[in-house]
Amino acid sequence: MTGVLVKAGAMTDVEAYVAADGRAELVKQVRAKINELGIQYIYYQFISITGRIVGKGVPADHWETIADRGIQLVYGATANLFLDRYRNYIGYGPEAAELVAIPDPETFCQLPWDKRVARVYCTCFRNREEEENPGAFLTSDCRGNLKRIHAQFREEHGLQLRHGCEPEMMWLKKGADGQPNGGVTKPNCYQIDQFEELRPVFLRVIEYSKAMGLDMIQGDHEDAPGQLELNFMYDDALRTCDRLTTYRQICAQVAREFNLIACFMTKPFMGVSASGCHHNLSLWRGGEETMSTFGLEQLPGLNENFAYTKGGENTFMPVPEASRRKPGPIGLNCIGGVIEHLGALTAIGCSTVNSYRRLWDTGLWAPVYSDWGYQNRTCGLRVSAPGRFEYRAVDSMVNPYLMAGALLKAFDDGLKRNLDPGEPEQRNLYEAMEAGKQVKKLPMSLGEALDRLADDEVIKSAMPGEMYPLYHWYKRDEWERFLATTSSWDMETYMDCLP
Repeated sequence: MTGVLVKAGAMTDVEAYVAADGRAELVKQVRAKINELGIQYIYYQFISITGRIVGKGVPADHWETIADRGIQLVYGATANLFLDRYRNYIGYGPEAAELVAIPDPETFCQLPWDKRVARVYCTCFRNREEEENPGAFLTSDCRGNLKRIHAQFREEHGLQLRHGCEPEMMWLKKGADGQPNGGVTKPNCYQIDQFEELRPVFLRVIEYSKAMGLDMIQGDHEDAPGQLELNFMYDDALRTCDRLTTYRQICAQVAREFNLIACFMTKPFMGVSASGCHHNLSLWRGGEETMSTFGLEQLPGLNENFAYTKGGENTFMPVPEASRRKPGPIGLNCIGGVIEHLGALTAIGCSTVNSYRRLWDTGLWAPVYSDWGYQNRTCGLRVSAPGRFEYRAVDSMVNPYLMAGALLKAFDDGLKRNLDPGEPEQRNLYEAMEAGKQVKKLPMSLGEALDRLADDEVIKSAMPGEMYPLYHWYKRDEWERFLATTSSWDMETYMDCLP
């Protein structure tokens, strides 16, 4: 925090946010929608540093009061109110004040599995009574940070990040004890028969997703037990992050309905593929807002949930006179920025101890080296189609808001420094290295990735104020907990090693 005191009479961030032009009308639209849909209860939710959905529930009768004053939760909710291994609350102790979470009315949407209930995303602020920076934006709010980082990027470069993600996850059976008991299906990639076995599950996911504004486009069975990938249309960065979070919430509910486990853990099984969450990225100028209502006669939420940005100029497209395949100059600079900072980015995209099982398990196409190519899955980045590239060092446990903000900072650095990523690698990268190519390796453990992040001021700038110390504390504690744990591997390897 900057320690700046708010002058008497000056409007705080939270006051300005509540008084923003057009917001009062949106608050009225939500009330009309509450009455129209018969909503009785509302989840006011925001996102913790690990991507978990947290917040409070309030009867819908109090909508106008909450829209004006917000809900309050302890600051530590942004770190899951988690204790480190020394029994200290991460980031904020019990003496800390309570944050103020102000709902963003445009995100109001009915839950299709219980139409009495709705959800709304919130932006978080420091408490109004704090001595320093009262009512200021809370810098440990990852969603709020992304909104501000993207707004700054658009102001400086005139470019909008639009991206889509590929959210792989696994549907697991429950054993008699309620614990995971293998995948619902066999690890047979692209086989329609295995996909068909999960048809009741994925059709329910698609039904709920469409009702909450996700334009579902394609899906398949992947090559791990019970592993599906169901994709939705790409869009503005914040909307994509909100939709991925919504998708996870939907999968958790569908799992309850089918007595299954919706597993977003990256690598529950060795010897088969992990669950990734590849990000397909592009920067655009212009475009216009369109609506995707999926034939619904009555929208179960405000229009923003069903809005998509279409058209405009995709600045990553090749320049025909230069190359029909290679991205244009802006795209190349952005690739250069990502390659430059790939080590630190890995600490965000591969954010758990378990993430690195994905990188160590051999022969399964997970990216290990910092290079780029066209349809080359041995590289950390690949041009997956003209006008976009796929960032591959990201898995199913990612906090998408942190990831999008960090990628924007890497893009910004690439553009400002005119970074050149070099020529695309079209060979199998492992064979190219055997032939003498020098390529940097990604961090191969969470601890190493956190060290790389600590040394990278550009990527750390995507975690302003209290966010980076909070993330570092939380994730360093996770790494140290792992190092301080005796596992089944230890027992199997060393129990009978002597005499």
